[in-house]
Amino acid sequence: MIPALPPSASRARVRVATVPHRDAYVAAVLPDTAVPVGPDHDPSPWLDPAYLTAWADRVDVVHVHTGYGHLPEDEVVSWTEALRRTGVPLVVTVHQLRDPAQPTRHRHDAHLAALLATAEVVFTLTPGAADEIADRFGRTAIVVAHPSVAAADPDTGAERGLVGLALGTPGTAVPDPAAMVRATLSGAVSGGGRLRVFLEPGQELPGAADLARAEGLEVVVRDPARWARQLQELHVAVLPERCGTHSRDLEVCRDVGTRVVAPSCGWFADQWSDVVVYGNDEEHGFDPVSLNAAVGAALTRPMPRPADRAWREGQLAAVRAVHEQVYEQVLADRAVGV
Repeated sequence: MIPALPPSASRARVRVATVPHRDAYVAAVLPDTAVPVGPDHDPSPWLDPAYLTAWADRVDVVHVHTGYGHLPEDEVVSWTEALRRTGVPLVVTVHQLRDPAQPTRHRHDAHLAALLATAEVVFTLTPGAADEIADRFGRTAIVVAHPSVAAADPDTGAERGLVGLALGTPGTAVPDPAAMVRATLSGAVSGGGRLRVFLEPGQELPGAADLARAEGLEVVVRDPARWARQLQELHVAVLPERCGTHSRDLEVCRDVGTRVVAPSCGWFADQWSDVVVYGNDEEHGFDPVSLNAAVGAALTRPMPRPADRAWREGQLAAVRAVHEQVYEQVLADRAVGV
């Protein structure tokens, strides 16, 4: 049974079904002239062709960000075919050109190929990603900055020399977490600092037997409710991904004033030019020597100031304005049958 949707919005506002429905980035970029259409389920029922077909008259635009990685390739193709039949315009924001949750890139490539072939408009977050989208998929993407998703806490101080490393759950993105911890710890200690490793609840420190007595190492549990403050307590945050394209944690660090050491994969350095890059990608693998050096170099630099709030608010207003223009344009095109 298909659950009931909220009452229709005023036609003065664009009814947007976002995938996912609830997300900090999605909420940030949605303009005031748009209203999100539920339901708030995960995975999104809007990715079900039957649901989309049944409720197509209750939505003006579908905007896909993430949340489709669990679907088989043929189901994404079937869903895009349902979109074409119903006439509901699709907008896609490409956050990741390589899904760190997938062991190989084939499935994500197939998902993107189907989505981008159907989308009326494509967004992405950096010029480098836009160039890659044009090269690989033949689509022109509108580049919008990743807006602010956090603010510095005036009551939270940063510790000079403290390096943070959040490993996340084991997987393709961090194939050798123990080597990552050792290299980061070496760089932190040689730079006169110490390392704080963030683990998920129930997760054990990789290589615990070798690292149990290591000096300068602290292990804590990552707290999603206060993650921005945990990042703000650091001098340097290390992103451990071997594959990926953009990082929300990087934007949080920019907001709260924490320096970032970022891998060479993806377009992290395009997001924020004030990062230190080390070697870590699928083509060349992980270079522990370069990470050691990058952490040491980052510790010699002063901690950046938190992002200027007025500048960030202006940036956010500009991003929302672009989304508003795109939604209006795809609706106008739909009205004249383009």
